[in-house]
Amino acid sequence: MKYGYKRKVELPFAEAVEKTKAELAKEGFGVITEIDVKATFKKKLDVDYDNYLILGACNPAFAHQALSSEKDIGLLLPCNVLVYEEGGEVFVSAIVPTVAMSVASNASLEHLATEVEEKLKKAVNAV
Repeated sequence: MKYGYKRKVELPFAEAVEKTKAELAKEGFGVITEIDVKATFKKKLDVDYDNYLILGACNPAFAHQALSSEKDIGLLLPCNVLVYEEGGEVFVSAIVPTVAMSVASNASLEHLATEVEEKLKKAVNAV
C-alpha cells in the first residue's frame, strides 16, 4: 500500500520549503509543527544528514470533522508533509490520508480522507 505522494521539484531546498508552506496555506492548511531532522540528528547524535524537514500540516475544519467522528483519530493528525534532499535533488512528499485513515475502519472518515488527500496532492503538485 502506497502511503505517500511524492514528487521531485526543481527548486533549491529552502525555496521548496517556503513554496510548500505557501501552497499548503492556499489549500487551507497551516503548519503547526516543524521538525528539522538534519539539525536534530546533528545535535542529538552528532550525525550529518541531508536536509530533511517534516511539516505537520493541519486544516482546522477537517481536523474538527475527523475528531468529531472519532476521538482517537488524533493519533493520525496532523498530516505530515516532507521536504527533503536526496542525491542533490529536492522532493516534496505528503501522507496519503485515505491509506492512513483506513486503519480506523470508520466509514464516516472515508469521504473526509478523500477530500484532504485531494487538497494535499494539489499543494504538492503546485510546488
